[in-house]
Amino acid sequence: MKHITTLGQLKQSGYQPKSIKEEVRQNLIQKLKEGDSSFSGIVGYEDTVIPEVERSLLSKHNILFLGLRGQAKTRMARQMINLLDEWVPVIPGSDINDDPLNPISAYATQLISEKGDDTPIEWIHRSQRYGEKLATPDVSVADLIGDIDPIKAANLKLSFADERVIHYGIIPRSNRGIFVINELPDLQARIQVALFNILEEGDIQIRGFKLRLPLDILFVFTANPEDYTNRGSIVTPLKDRIESQILTHYPKSIEQALEITEQEADINEEQKGLVNISDLVKRLVEQVAFEARNSELVDKKSGVSARLTISAFENAVSAAERRAIINHEKQTQVWISDLAGIIPSITGKVELVYEGEQEGPYQVAMNLLERSIRTQFALYFPNPDALKKRRNTGKPSQQARAEDNPYKAITGWFDKGNQLNISFSTTDKDKLIQLYQVDGLHALVKKYYAQANESQTGLLMEFVLHGLAAHSLISKKIFESDIEFKDLFGSMMNLNVGDEDEEEEEQNFDN
Repeated sequence: MKHITTLGQLKQSGYQPKSIKEEVRQNLIQKLKEGDSSFSGIVGYEDTVIPEVERSLLSKHNILFLGLRGQAKTRMARQMINLLDEWVPVIPGSDINDDPLNPISAYATQLISEKGDDTPIEWIHRSQRYGEKLATPDVSVADLIGDIDPIKAANLKLSFADERVIHYGIIPRSNRGIFVINELPDLQARIQVALFNILEEGDIQIRGFKLRLPLDILFVFTANPEDYTNRGSIVTPLKDRIESQILTHYPKSIEQALEITEQEADINEEQKGLVNISDLVKRLVEQVAFEARNSELVDKKSGVSARLTISAFENAVSAAERRAIINHEKQTQVWISDLAGIIPSITGKVELVYEGEQEGPYQVAMNLLERSIRTQFALYFPNPDALKKRRNTGKPSQQARAEDNPYKAITGWFDKGNQLNISFSTTDKDKLIQLYQVDGLHALVKKYYAQANESQTGLLMEFVLHGLAAHSLISKKIFESDIEFKDLFGSMMNLNVGDEDEEEEEQNFDN
């Protein structure tokens, strides 16, 4: 219908205008009938959030997305433009996208009264019918609704009481479209009050005079749960005027989290060709976020965004890429030791409680990585904690206990005083040579993963060392350039000896 250029032609075409909410409703019904997805790329909400949103839109409701950061609230709001008609007619020159068949502004009404059926019209795409504002404490009523423009009044020689001197804010300019306010609690209470009439009665008030302006807008708001933020809250009357409140959530399973990261991570083709990323490494990265959300050191009220794992995954790949470039390797993989490179992605994306601040961001991040390794290790190899319980309650003989411990040869190698220092910059070939030095390590991996190729076997061998360290069966220390594995008891003895030496030095100093 874009060939229609005048109001008369539009009338003759039989075009029937629809309200924005009816338009969204009809297009959603069509998608549901055809089995199309109403929201693409939104993982983990298929049986929870998306059905609730669809029910709200079918009910022609304004919506409040309530959830912690990084839960795709804004993304869902932005995708709602796909439920709009592709093109709609407007009066050209109108600040508020006047419907030619139902004008509401003084400008459009006067233009139609002067030109009648010859009034020109133009068509705007649905992508132009979306407005968004991040709520901040400095947002004013003028920004959202509008204000009197004295320059316009002077140029047009009109009084300030004339509607034509108003400079409309972003909400009226979103008429016949979707308008989103992100982080609604950050909006000052007096500004929230200014939205009451727009949501309920459809009129606006500017500088003392009232306009009956029946705006046609689908409002979408996003917010963190009120009780979880000290920055502000949603005033109760405004909350009452928003018909549907929908709770969002983080991925409920590792599989969902993996799919989100795979979809969002920015890994280019050059990196994919150089660096192989195993499923094990991907799961370790995702597990970090799950551990953070359950950690007593992390502020649960703030939440742990999916952006943490996306950034961490990108950093892990880049750590392996950097090592391969330095070593002139044509192919490599992300090793467990490369995960030391994801620490900067963790420290900036978790807010700590007092105890966490005392521990320090870096140490908390390292602890989360260790807990991730510990959790995932039990899914790949026999759980050392379960083995301890079984030995204590089951087979009594020393020989039987030894046979029941698949890690005995490995820990025994370290007990003999051996240690392993793996450099962060070592080549894959040299790392494999080092790993094969540990008695029983290769045999253990082949026992449980006989079909693994050489690189997979090497990764699993390194994973075993990290897993045993996470379960306190061997010692692990991370330095600036390498990781040191040694026996746990010897490390403790050395630590105690070091403490005694320090005490002796202090005594000598005092004397």
